[in-house]
Amino acid sequence: MAAPSPNDLLSTVFGFDAFRPGQAEIVEAVAAGENTLAIMPTGGGKSLCFQLPALCRSGVTVVISPLIALMRDQVRGLRAAGVEAHALTSGNTQEETDAVFDALDRGALKLLYMAPERLASGAAANMLRRAGVSLIAVDEAHCVSQWGHDFRPDYLRIGALRQSLGVPLAAFTATADAETREEIVARLFDGEAPRTFLHGFDRPNIHLAFAAKSSPRSQILTFAAARRGLSGIVYCGTRAKTEGLARALREEGHAACHYHGGMEAEERRQVEERFQTEDGLIVVATVAFGMGVDKPDIRWVAHADLPKSIEAYYQEIGRAGRDGAAAETMTLFGPEDIRLRRSQIDEGLAPPERKAADHARLNALLGLAESLGCRRQALLSYFGETRTEPCECCDLCDRPPEVFDGTTAVRKALSAILRTGEFFGTGHLVDILLGNVTEKVRERGHDTLPTFGVGTEYDKRQWQAIFRQIMGHDLVRPDPERHGALRMTEAARPILRGEASITLRKDSVAKAKSAPSVRALVSEEDAPLLSALKAKRRALAEAAGVPAYIVFNDRTLIEMAERRPSTLDEMARVGGVGATKLERYGVAFLEVITGAAEPPVHPARRGLAGREAGAVFDRLQAVKSELARGPEGIDKYLDCSPSTLRQIAERRPGSLDDLARIPGMGVQKVERFGPAFLEVLAEAS
Repeated sequence: MAAPSPNDLLSTVFGFDAFRPGQAEIVEAVAAGENTLAIMPTGGGKSLCFQLPALCRSGVTVVISPLIALMRDQVRGLRAAGVEAHALTSGNTQEETDAVFDALDRGALKLLYMAPERLASGAAANMLRRAGVSLIAVDEAHCVSQWGHDFRPDYLRIGALRQSLGVPLAAFTATADAETREEIVARLFDGEAPRTFLHGFDRPNIHLAFAAKSSPRSQILTFAAARRGLSGIVYCGTRAKTEGLARALREEGHAACHYHGGMEAEERRQVEERFQTEDGLIVVATVAFGMGVDKPDIRWVAHADLPKSIEAYYQEIGRAGRDGAAAETMTLFGPEDIRLRRSQIDEGLAPPERKAADHARLNALLGLAESLGCRRQALLSYFGETRTEPCECCDLCDRPPEVFDGTTAVRKALSAILRTGEFFGTGHLVDILLGNVTEKVRERGHDTLPTFGVGTEYDKRQWQAIFRQIMGHDLVRPDPERHGALRMTEAARPILRGEASITLRKDSVAKAKSAPSVRALVSEEDAPLLSALKAKRRALAEAAGVPAYIVFNDRTLIEMAERRPSTLDEMARVGGVGATKLERYGVAFLEVITGAAEPPVHPARRGLAGREAGAVFDRLQAVKSELARGPEGIDKYLDCSPSTLRQIAERRPGSLDDLARIPGMGVQKVERFGPAFLEVLAEAS
C-alpha cells in the first residue's frame, strides 16, 4: 500500500487546503530524508514542516524542543488531530509516561517530543534506537548557538545523537543570522552542509510600535485597557515585575496571571494550560514563557522592558497573530534598560569579540527604537531583506516622528569624545558638555577643553537621549576593552568634519526630560568598570568553586571602580582587600582596571603593598641600584636582597650598628650603602 502523500495528509489530518508559502518544498525535502535547515518567520508554520513528514515516513520522529510548554501545546494539537504523539518531560505524570511506552510497544507512536536535557542520559540513545527512530527534528535550533540569547547547553548533544542513530536531521528556527546558521551547521550537522531554506522574515499582520518610558506601569495598563478581552503577553525583565504588573492588571479588571522560572512546575503548568484554553487571558512573564507556543489568537504582545536584541524582539513579538489576523505590539525602553543590557553583556564571560558583537546587536535594537522612518523597513533590513515601500503598519507610518537637524549637537558630542581620547562614557562626556566642574573633570583638566560648557541648550536627560540616538545610528560604540568608553566609528567622521548632516528625533529628546531615574550602585561613568570587575569576580569564583562574595564583596568592587587603583599599593588601600586577597587576586583585578598586565613584583615587596614601608622599600631599592658599583660606578658589584631591604624598611634601624644587625647586611654592605640607607629612613620618619 502506497504511503499517503503530504498533500492528502495536509487536508485529512491538519485540515488545510494548501501549504503556506515555502512549506511544500521543505516538507518534500524532510520527507525524503534529506538533512535540512529551515529558517522561517515566527508563525510561518515551522511545526507542520516536520509533523507532516513524520506521518509520511515509517518509524518514529523524535522532536527535540526546548520548553515543556511548547511540547505540551504541540502534542495536544496532534492528538486532537488523531496523531499518536507523546512527550517525555520532567513534568510528566506517571500516567503520561506509561502512555509513551505503551505506544512504543504497540508500534503506534509517530512523534516523540523530548527536552534536550533528556539527552544527557546514556540510556536515551539506546531507548531511541530500540524505538525505531527514523528522523530527528530540532525545533528552535538557534538554541545551539553558544552565544545566542536562548542558548541551551544540552542542544550540543544533538549532533552526536544524529551520528549515533544514523538518521537524517531537520532543524528549524525563526531567528538565525548568518553567524548563527554557520554555528547550527557546525554543531548539528558536523559541518556537512544541509539543504537550507531561508524564507522571508516579514509578518505584515503585526503592527510595530515603540515608546520611551515615562510611567511604565501606567503605559502598560493603558495599552491593555484599549485591548480588553483580547489574549496578550507582557514581557518583563525581572520575576518580581511580572508578579507586580499581573496584580495591577487584575486590579484593573483584567484576567491576568504571571509566569517565571522561579515558580513551581505545577504552577507554571497551570498557567500554560489556562493560556491555551482561556479566552482573553493576559500572561505577564519573563522571556521563558511562550517559546514556540502555537496559540493562534494572541492579539498583542507588550514589552515592559527592552529585549536583549533584535533577534529576541522578533521572536517574542512573533508570538502574536499566528493566525494571520491583525495583532499589535508595543515595546517600552529607557536609559535604565540600556544600562542593564550593557552590564549583562560586559559582566558575561564571553570573549571580547563576542561582547563587541553583542553590543552591536544591542545598538541595532536601539536604532530600531529610535528609528526615523518605517520600523518594518529597519527591522527587515537587519535580517538582510529590502522593503522598498513603507509598511503602513507601524507607529511611525501612522504618525511620522517630529525631527530636527541634530548635526550641531552630534558634532559637539563627537568633539567631546575625540578631545578626551575616546576614553570616557556618556556620563563624563555630558558633564563636559554641560560645563559641570566635577572632581573627575577637574582632575583630568577637561574644564579647559574647547567643548567644555558648549552644550547648555540641552539638559542632562536630553543629552543622554542624544547620545542614545548617536549609538543607535552606530556613530559611536562602547569599547569593551575600555570598560564601555565611547569610540567613534568611521560613519561619524564625515559629520565631525562637516561633510554630512544628521537628523534626530525631537520627540525622543523632549520626552527625555521626564524619563525616570534609577538609583545606581555607582555613577554612570564607573558602571562599565564595575561590570567588568564583577565578570572577573564571577570567573575567579567559578574556577575556585566558591560564592562570588568570597572573592570580594560588592562594596569592595564599587570602591575599586570609583578609585581605580593602578598599583598594588593603591589596591591594598581599597576596603576589603587584605594581604591574602591582594596576593591571590590583586594582579588579576588590576589588569581589569588598567587594561595592562602588572609588572612582576617580588613577594617581599608585594607584602608591603599599601603600607608606608612599601614606599621606603622602593627608595632603598633605588639607592641600592645607584650604589651597586660604588659612588663612581667602578667598584666591585654589591647587592642587597629584597628580603633584606624589606626588613630595613620595616624595622627602621637608626644607626650603622643597628643596620649591621639586619640579616643579609655585612660590613662591606654597611660601608657601601649604610649612610645612604639611613638618610632614606630619616626622610621617611
